[in-house]
Amino acid sequence: MLSQLEPSAVLPARDIKRARTFYTEKLGLQPAEEREGELRFRALSGASVLVYETENAGTAKNTALLWTTDDLAGEVARLRDAGVVFEEYDLPGLKTENGIATTDQERAAWFKDSEGNILCVAEERVAAEL
Repeated sequence: MLSQLEPSAVLPARDIKRARTFYTEKLGLQPAEEREGELRFRALSGASVLVYETENAGTAKNTALLWTTDDLAGEVARLRDAGVVFEEYDLPGLKTENGIATTDQERAAWFKDSEGNILCVAEERVAAEL
Protein backbone atom coordinates (compact mmCIF):
# COMPACT_ATOMS: atom_id res chain seq x y z
CA MET A 1 0.00 0.00 0.00
CA LEU A 2 1.15 3.51 -0.76
CA SER A 3 0.41 4.56 2.81
CA GLN A 4 3.41 2.44 3.86
CA LEU A 5 5.84 4.08 1.41
CA GLU A 6 7.88 7.29 1.69
CA PRO A 7 6.89 9.81 -1.01
CA SER A 8 9.40 11.98 -2.86
CA ALA A 9 8.99 15.34 -4.50
CA VAL A 10 10.05 15.60 -8.15
CA LEU A 11 11.13 18.89 -9.73
CA PRO A 12 12.06 19.53 -13.37
CA ALA A 13 15.20 21.39 -14.46
CA ARG A 14 16.11 22.60 -17.95
CA ASP A 15 19.77 22.81 -16.92
CA ILE A 16 20.79 20.33 -14.22
CA LYS A 17 24.17 22.02 -13.63
CA ARG A 18 22.49 25.40 -13.10
CA ALA A 19 19.94 23.74 -10.77
CA ARG A 20 22.74 22.07 -8.79
CA THR A 21 24.44 25.43 -8.31
CA PHE A 22 21.17 27.05 -7.14
CA TYR A 23 20.26 24.28 -4.69
CA THR A 24 23.76 24.02 -3.22
CA GLU A 25 24.83 27.67 -3.16
CA LYS A 26 21.54 29.45 -2.52
CA LEU A 27 19.62 26.86 -0.49
CA GLY A 28 22.55 25.11 1.17
CA LEU A 29 21.45 21.62 0.12
CA GLN A 30 23.96 18.96 -0.87
CA PRO A 31 23.02 16.15 -3.26
CA ALA A 32 22.78 12.75 -1.60
CA GLU A 33 22.96 11.12 -5.05
CA GLU A 34 23.94 12.31 -8.50
CA ARG A 35 23.33 10.55 -11.81
CA GLU A 36 23.46 11.89 -15.32
CA GLY A 37 20.63 14.42 -15.58
CA GLU A 38 19.47 13.83 -11.98
CA LEU A 39 20.12 15.09 -8.47
CA ARG A 40 18.54 13.73 -5.30
CA PHE A 41 18.49 15.72 -2.08
CA ARG A 42 17.49 14.17 1.25
CA ALA A 43 16.04 15.95 4.27
CA LEU A 44 16.91 15.01 7.84
CA SER A 45 13.54 13.22 8.01
CA GLY A 46 14.56 10.97 5.11
CA ALA A 47 12.19 12.63 2.64
CA SER A 48 13.78 13.29 -0.72
CA VAL A 49 13.59 15.70 -3.63
CA LEU A 50 14.55 14.49 -7.08
CA VAL A 51 15.58 17.17 -9.58
CA TYR A 52 15.76 15.86 -13.13
CA GLU A 53 16.58 17.41 -16.49
CA THR A 54 13.67 18.05 -18.86
CA GLU A 55 12.43 20.76 -21.19
CA ASN A 56 9.19 21.02 -19.13
CA ALA A 57 10.85 22.90 -16.27
CA GLY A 58 9.24 26.07 -14.99
CA THR A 59 5.86 25.54 -16.64
CA ALA A 60 3.83 24.90 -13.46
CA LYS A 61 2.12 27.95 -11.94
CA ASN A 62 1.67 26.38 -8.51
CA THR A 63 3.86 25.77 -5.48
CA ALA A 64 6.00 22.74 -6.30
CA LEU A 65 7.86 22.32 -3.01
CA LEU A 66 7.23 23.52 0.55
CA TRP A 67 9.41 23.66 3.63
CA THR A 68 7.88 24.37 7.04
CA THR A 69 9.76 26.25 9.74
CA ASP A 70 9.25 27.70 13.20
CA ASP A 71 11.22 30.82 12.15
CA LEU A 72 9.99 32.18 8.83
CA ALA A 73 11.62 35.58 9.25
CA GLY A 74 14.98 33.95 9.97
CA GLU A 75 14.73 31.58 6.98
CA VAL A 76 13.72 34.40 4.65
CA ALA A 77 16.64 36.51 5.89
CA ARG A 78 19.12 33.66 5.40
CA LEU A 79 17.81 32.92 1.91
CA ARG A 80 17.93 36.61 0.95
CA ASP A 81 21.52 36.78 2.19
CA ALA A 82 22.26 33.87 -0.18
CA GLY A 83 20.73 35.78 -3.09
CA VAL A 84 17.23 34.31 -3.22
CA VAL A 85 14.60 36.77 -4.50
CA PHE A 86 11.11 36.42 -3.06
CA GLU A 87 7.96 36.82 -5.13
CA GLU A 88 5.44 39.57 -4.43
CA TYR A 89 1.75 38.72 -4.83
CA ASP A 90 -1.37 40.87 -4.72
CA LEU A 91 -4.23 38.45 -5.29
CA PRO A 92 -7.72 38.19 -3.82
CA GLY A 93 -7.17 36.73 -0.35
CA LEU A 94 -3.36 36.78 -0.59
CA LYS A 95 -1.04 39.77 -0.47
CA THR A 96 2.64 39.72 0.38
CA GLU A 97 4.44 42.46 2.25
CA ASN A 98 8.19 42.39 1.83
CA GLY A 99 7.81 38.90 0.34
CA ILE A 100 5.73 37.41 3.17
CA ALA A 101 2.00 36.69 3.14
CA THR A 102 0.02 36.25 6.34
CA THR A 103 -3.21 34.24 6.43
CA ASP A 104 -5.31 32.95 9.32
CA GLN A 105 -3.39 29.66 9.26
CA GLU A 106 0.16 30.56 8.26
CA ARG A 107 2.78 33.00 7.12
CA ALA A 108 4.55 32.08 3.89
CA ALA A 109 7.05 33.33 1.33
CA TRP A 110 7.51 32.09 -2.23
CA PHE A 111 10.51 32.15 -4.53
CA LYS A 112 11.50 30.58 -7.82
CA ASP A 113 14.45 28.28 -8.26
CA SER A 114 16.87 28.67 -11.15
CA GLU A 115 14.53 26.60 -13.34
CA GLY A 116 11.34 28.59 -12.69
CA ASN A 117 9.79 26.16 -10.18
CA ILE A 118 7.85 27.90 -7.41
CA LEU A 119 9.14 27.00 -3.94
CA CYS A 120 7.78 28.07 -0.57
CA VAL A 121 8.86 28.35 3.02
CA ALA A 122 6.04 28.64 5.56
CA GLU A 123 5.35 28.91 9.26
CA GLU A 124 2.12 27.78 10.87
CA ARG A 125 0.48 30.39 13.06
CA VAL A 126 -0.26 29.31 16.60
CA ALA A 127 -3.47 30.25 18.41
CA ALA A 128 -1.69 32.89 20.50
CA GLU A 129 -0.78 34.82 17.31
CA LEU A 130 -4.34 34.89 16.00
